[in-house]
Amino acid sequence: MGEPRRPLLAVYMGALFAFLYLPIAILVVLSFNDSKLATVWRGFSLRWYEELFRDTEVLLSIRTTLVIAIAATALSIVFGTLLAFGIERRTRSAALENGIYLPLLIPDVVTGIGLLSFYATISLPLGTVAIIIAHSVWGTAFAAAIVRTRLRGLDRSIEEASLDLGVREVPTFLRITLPAISPGIIAAALVVFTLSIDEFIIAYFTAGQTVTFPIQVYSMIRFGVTPEINAVATLMLLFSMALIVGAYLIARPRSPRAARPGEETA
Repeated sequence: MGEPRRPLLAVYMGALFAFLYLPIAILVVLSFNDSKLATVWRGFSLRWYEELFRDTEVLLSIRTTLVIAIAATALSIVFGTLLAFGIERRTRSAALENGIYLPLLIPDVVTGIGLLSFYATISLPLGTVAIIIAHSVWGTAFAAAIVRTRLRGLDRSIEEASLDLGVREVPTFLRITLPAISPGIIAAALVVFTLSIDEFIIAYFTAGQTVTFPIQVYSMIRFGVTPEINAVATLMLLFSMALIVGAYLIARPRSPRAARPGEETA
């Protein structure tokens, strides 16, 4: 009974992957199109990448986005790491454990509107600082979740040995715990940085006159799809994939090294 189903399963999986990834592949190919029409192929060219890097508005929006992403990542990592350590080692509050993940569950539109109302209440001007704070809200939740996973797999005996030798808790955390969970921290930083660069909805509600890269792309699309948009999307795709792959390679568990012949101990 299983054999006849395999061709159908292969067709289904092929159609699924084509539906998911074929539009992306077409977008990448058309980014090298020499035509001014985004959907008509007239030969290979890098002209739209050259146009992109000569566009001062795009370059300015990229610089703004990078500043926001770096600042939001730094804040998220600091607060997320401390939050993960506190929940995992200091308190067992179910309300707190569930509460820190709420920013991940609430729709971005709701978060954006809520932050906009909050900023208006406390008279905080919209702009770069407002976006950094907004991105740090859910960035902290992502960082706490990733770092906490790494912290759970840490062998606590090395920390206990340090404490038994008379080293206080803070130096033990800085010298033993922090280096041990550093792969999780780096992975969390890469994930938060990637999400901050790609995030549009929350930034749109809290940006004011500030133009981030996603907002700039949105404003370009409103006047029609051009090959320059395809070039922008391709670069964003490659950059995001590079960061996510890097986060995976850093955070993945390392398998124990197999003993070589002659290394076995009696």
